[in-house]
Amino acid sequence: MPQPSAGLIPNPGQGKKLFSQHCATCHGADLKGLDKGDKKGPPLLHKIYEPSHHSDVVFQLAAKNGVRAHHWPYGDMAPVPLVTPDDVAHITAYVRVEQRKVGIQ
Repeated sequence: MPQPSAGLIPNPGQGKKLFSQHCATCHGADLKGLDKGDKKGPPLLHKIYEPSHHSDVVFQLAAKNGVRAHHWPYGDMAPVPLVTPDDVAHITAYVRVEQRKVGIQ
């Protein structure tokens, strides 16, 4: 199980930068998903990704192992080997802040 560093305080600002670098090409710069050519990914500002359904650990596992398509018709997600567990913690913090802004708790 991937684990962020002990004592890490996830930073949404840092997560936004990391999201832009590693996630936005498929999930959209606005987290609303993308479906253009070979760049496809589901929206993260969706009830399916609320913390009670997809916990923060799921984001860690997705980055490390990839994900088989199960909610959306976008195909499987490949692992993202360039992101560390610390990076994923920051990215997840950013996603959670943005989700709360649109009422996803």
